[in-house]
Amino acid sequence: MEFSVSKMKETLRSESDKRVSEQAARELGSIMEMFAGDVAEEAAAVAAEDDRKTVRGEDIKEALR
Repeated sequence: MEFSVSKMKETLRSESDKRVSEQAARELGSIMEMFAGDVAEEAAAVAAEDDRKTVRGEDIKEALR
């Protein structure tokens, strides 16, 4: 999974009126990838606990609790 530099810049810009370097955007993307991977892993475990093969939106929410 890869978050685009432009989307990360847009995300950072939406939170402030600051300019955003490409390095900052890449770093945010990298951290988001790690976070998303952790959430996905936990959501898959939640689905497995419920004896399901499909990860649902509610599993994502539960993984964040």
